[in-house]
Amino acid sequence: MNRNFIRSVRACAAAAATLCAVPAVLAQEAPGARSAAAGGLEEITVTARRREEMLQEVPIAISAFSAEQLENAGPRDITWLQQSTPNLTLQVARGSNSTLIAFIRGVGQQDPLWGFEPGVGLYVDDVYIARPQGAVLDIYDIERLEVLRGPQGTLYGRNTIGGAIKYVTRPLGGEARFDGRVNVGSYNQLDVIASMAAPVTDTFSVGGSFALYRRDGYGKNLYSKEEHYAKEVEAGRFSAEWNPSDTLNVRLAADYVNDDSPARHGHREVPGLGLTAGEVVLDDIYDTRGGIGDDNNVQNQGASLTIGWDVSDELTFKSITAYREGRTDTVIDFDTSPKPALDVPGRYRDHQTTQEFQLLFDYDRLQGVAGLYYLDARAAGAFDTIVGALNLTIATSGSVETTSYAAYADVSYDFTDRLKASVGGRYTSDDRTGTVYRQNFAGLYSPLFGNDAAVPGLLRTDYTNDRTDDKFTPRVSVSFDLTDDVTTYAAYSEGFKSGGFDMRGDAVLTPSTVEGYDPETVDSYELGLKGNLFDGRASFNLAVFRADYSDQQITRQEPAPGGIASFVDNAGASTIQGAELEGVIAVTEQLSITYGVGYTDAEFDKYESYAIVANPTPPPATIAVPVDLSDVAVFQNTPEWNGNLTVSYNQSLGAGRGALLGSVTGSYRDSYHMFDFENPLLDQTEAYTLVDATLAWTSESEAVRLQLTGRNLTDEEYKIGGYQFLGAAFGNVVNSFYGPPRTYTLTLGYSFR
Repeated sequence: MNRNFIRSVRACAAAAATLCAVPAVLAQEAPGARSAAAGGLEEITVTARRREEMLQEVPIAISAFSAEQLENAGPRDITWLQQSTPNLTLQVARGSNSTLIAFIRGVGQQDPLWGFEPGVGLYVDDVYIARPQGAVLDIYDIERLEVLRGPQGTLYGRNTIGGAIKYVTRPLGGEARFDGRVNVGSYNQLDVIASMAAPVTDTFSVGGSFALYRRDGYGKNLYSKEEHYAKEVEAGRFSAEWNPSDTLNVRLAADYVNDDSPARHGHREVPGLGLTAGEVVLDDIYDTRGGIGDDNNVQNQGASLTIGWDVSDELTFKSITAYREGRTDTVIDFDTSPKPALDVPGRYRDHQTTQEFQLLFDYDRLQGVAGLYYLDARAAGAFDTIVGALNLTIATSGSVETTSYAAYADVSYDFTDRLKASVGGRYTSDDRTGTVYRQNFAGLYSPLFGNDAAVPGLLRTDYTNDRTDDKFTPRVSVSFDLTDDVTTYAAYSEGFKSGGFDMRGDAVLTPSTVEGYDPETVDSYELGLKGNLFDGRASFNLAVFRADYSDQQITRQEPAPGGIASFVDNAGASTIQGAELEGVIAVTEQLSITYGVGYTDAEFDKYESYAIVANPTPPPATIAVPVDLSDVAVFQNTPEWNGNLTVSYNQSLGAGRGALLGSVTGSYRDSYHMFDFENPLLDQTEAYTLVDATLAWTSESEAVRLQLTGRNLTDEEYKIGGYQFLGAAFGNVVNSFYGPPRTYTLTLGYSFR
């Protein structure tokens, strides 16, 4: 470990000691307040290890947020987690409104093209969401959110090498309830959200929720006059629960999301060239001049059946059956101009069927879970890359079919009341069949998108191939209770993301693309300290980690004569190390402080890729030759430092008058890179801090709630994505996408129980 890392660990440890000492001082000064607040911190139950446990008892670096915490914070969607969780990047993908980009501790995948797998797993009620399209989930009718940091390959499978995010919806329960709220705010925001549950009989309940989101754009498409960064989303859920006995629970759930928000084309960062000559950098960072159009539609829907059966007091059997499907029709104007310098219309289609069986057991000192998992999925799509200056269109289409099998187990044993150990492992086998087609056409648009008059040119790629990747991923941890309230642990885990096929692969430039790319793995080592102090008035979680990243899958797109070359490289090796500290302090019964800080030091040890050079014996005119780029490669979407601090105060207004709750949050992020090479035109080159605040009044019965939420109160400008394709042939593309500006939202809510 380098000296910077050691210093950061010491700094985090010192911070933990300092923060934990605060309640002790306050307690000495105000013993009455200490007594009133004792045990006042909310205890959160999580299912990080597929069974219910208290958050502070799980030997995993995990952040969890209850429904009450989420309501008080008033977040728009799950990307809010980035502001509240150490070492997490969670952003809306460039060019979209609902496609998710996720990184944890430097590990993730930002390319949402079909066939590429995420490095951070997303689960809704234990159902794996395989595709990032439509995965920017709005937060409504929810019980809690969990963020598991570090590889979760044993219990969650092959694509959780960075970690996992769990979205847990609210169960129906056995009583009638209704919750509704209306949001109005900046940019003509109007949201209507409602949920209900009703018992039909003593053993059967039904319920549902609906959410309608509308908001004008932060900017304009000055060419089409359409809103830019606008939101137009409808979402709904339905569920039914049957509990015929105390030992049997059956839940049927279905959900639907339709996103008609206009496409995002980005903000031009440099003047145009070639067809875009005369295009200038617009004053408003949210404005664009895209000419391809603004039509964009994302639809996702699915259903699941969950059965839980308590076979005995010690054994529980669980079955989760699910089906999901999605479709995306979109356009991306890379050149952000009315001319077709570099335009891409595209469509994606996917579906998946999953089945999981679990056996949970609890025999006094022995607890754990064992399971079997099956996935059958298909992701397909097509897009045109239109290079107007060359009167060229590169048509691309293909599909990836995946069949995955896995068996896993995780067993914990309490050697004593203080010493515990956990051992687990998962065997995964992935069978993949990839089909890729890529061809040049003379003309704007190809036959794939309606231009039957386009003249066929060079066939760049046309193949079908298959591959099988299998892997055993173990996990082991040892925890020891230093006191009744403080636990330390050490853990080793391995993550695995299977190989695949590059849907943009160019067999002319890189003939080896037809063989696909190999799996990547992460070996993670973690030391942790967590606990509750001072009669439950303070909690803290400290983790120090190191990850050895092997065969890292890197996706790149580079300008090349005759089009754009794509590479998916098993780049080699890298080392990631860092530390995290988070917790809560109940200063008094009314005043609380939530804090978090993360540090990540990520470096490539080896980066093997390709460079486009002239072919000494054409044709073709250029070829790709191997190069080692480890000296200049950097990690994307991974700031070195990040942190958050929230101060909350609640005050009763007296009998019949309800209560006030106020909070102020600051979230800090260091500078970071958008891609694997430093680029001052695209990168977020400066650190920034977002300041949010809420003020809420609730009636004495808690039936009525009025809340004002302000976000990005200092109106910070910060980048969340971008593209670069330099040169006159492509219109000199350098465009960026920005996070939301300052906004205000007024919420009126009503609940009936």
